[in-house]
Amino acid sequence: MRRSRRLWGSSAVVTTLALVLAACGGGSSGDSAGAGGTNPDGSVSIYGTEPENSLVPTNTNELGGTKAIQPMFATLVGFKGADAQPFNLMADSITTTDSKVYDIKIKQGWKFHDGTEVKAHNFIDAWNYGAYAPNGQLNTDFFSNIQGYKDVHPADENAKPATDKMSGLVAKGDYEFQVTLDAPFSVFSIKVGYTAFAPLPDSFFKDPKGFAAHPIGNGPMKFVSRSPNQDIKLTRFDDYKGDDKVKFKDLDIKIYSSQETAYQDLLSGRLDFMEALPPSAVAGGKYKADLGDRLVTGHLLGISTIAVPYYVPGYNNLELRKAISMAIDRAQITKTVMNDTYVPADGYISQGIPGARAGVCQFCKFDPAAAKEALAKSGFKGKLTIASNADGGRKEPLVAACNSIKNTLGVECDFVPATDFGQWRSIVNGKKLTGMGRSDWSADYPSIEDFLNPIYKTGGSSNDSDYSNPQVDAALAQADATADKDAAVKLYQQAEDLIAKDLPSIPVWDEKGVAAKSKNLKSAGLDFRRMPDYSSIEVLKK
Repeated sequence: MRRSRRLWGSSAVVTTLALVLAACGGGSSGDSAGAGGTNPDGSVSIYGTEPENSLVPTNTNELGGTKAIQPMFATLVGFKGADAQPFNLMADSITTTDSKVYDIKIKQGWKFHDGTEVKAHNFIDAWNYGAYAPNGQLNTDFFSNIQGYKDVHPADENAKPATDKMSGLVAKGDYEFQVTLDAPFSVFSIKVGYTAFAPLPDSFFKDPKGFAAHPIGNGPMKFVSRSPNQDIKLTRFDDYKGDDKVKFKDLDIKIYSSQETAYQDLLSGRLDFMEALPPSAVAGGKYKADLGDRLVTGHLLGISTIAVPYYVPGYNNLELRKAISMAIDRAQITKTVMNDTYVPADGYISQGIPGARAGVCQFCKFDPAAAKEALAKSGFKGKLTIASNADGGRKEPLVAACNSIKNTLGVECDFVPATDFGQWRSIVNGKKLTGMGRSDWSADYPSIEDFLNPIYKTGGSSNDSDYSNPQVDAALAQADATADKDAAVKLYQQAEDLIAKDLPSIPVWDEKGVAAKSKNLKSAGLDFRRMPDYSSIEVLKK
């Protein structure tokens, strides 16, 4: 999920603590404050940012839209617990003998919010729509290992697709379909838990524009309304059959341009949940006194990086990227600006993901002398910039990174703000960056593959740097096609080593997972994607 894409891991000590807290009820959710009863028909409001696009699963890959997509759609597989343990959600079974051909049976009797039954063809049609090049869906690359993808999405963007249906998707009845991949891919059985693989109702294909105005899902909550830059309203879908039902009735995703304003609303009870805290609350650990038992902790799977776009003149320069990376004092910034709610990053994989290793990025240590030497070798002259949306507490650490670069290298470095997250992602996706840009990633599913293919493969759906290395592509392809999971992880690690040498993006910090709930909630949890765990939220009876 590009999520604000996407999130951040933590050190072993922090991870252990988060696991313990999560095991006690979704983190420090403040259950002690909720000795009273709960209101199953209560309302919940959460902090939101303006989505980049309409609420279609195949075209949503950032946090603003995902906060609405996640509860509106149920995928084949869900994830639970601090380690994002996969479980069958809409799938009755997913079986394979060779990791290439998967037989998928779905549960019967599940309904879309319009009352129609979810059937196998709803998954097939949705995946074909997401893959078909003329539809221009942001998540199209997630379908790229399905047989026939190249026929619906040719490598040459000017070429006309041979068909609009992938040959690897075949219905075997109303509740069963078969997926054939180009090669074995051991991650596929959990990859289908990402929201891009959600089914779409028949009504979507009859009227996509109408669907955009009033999306229809199959998840625990259904769409009510959307007022741009104001809010997205959902309500409980009482016919939902999943294990992740919500324990409240109405959800209001309030759109804020200022995280500081949202935090004040939370403290006063006008907002019920924030998945991250503003700089003013973090400074000096003020949030601990502010929140008390309303502090919510979680185990996040993600990483924060600074993308260095290859298409920006002067930035296709390895020595410059080394200089920038070694000029950032991550330890100082995470300690003083972030008050230890983040930890320095030194690799490209969240430390909560199997296969993550410490110290992969050898240029991620603060080394002023080496940074100056690399800058001299680069021959770079001019000013550096780091762009990002300024809301959501993103500005302050990046300003600090710019100041660290400026003080270390003696070159100008400015923070360039975008109006909001939606505008920011449109700049990145349109390849309109004029300097470096914030590039965070939170896991779509708990796999090392998810931190590499979407971001660093040539043409990847979230390849913000426009990075392309044939050796990396080959290593990823080999890993993808390896049926043995442990062997595949080792191959993905080899790809990460190659990426670390190129520094297409600069790892900076990982978020520990600190959120907050209001006095109106008895309990609330933070899931691994840095979003509210909707099924854990309970409203206090007043």
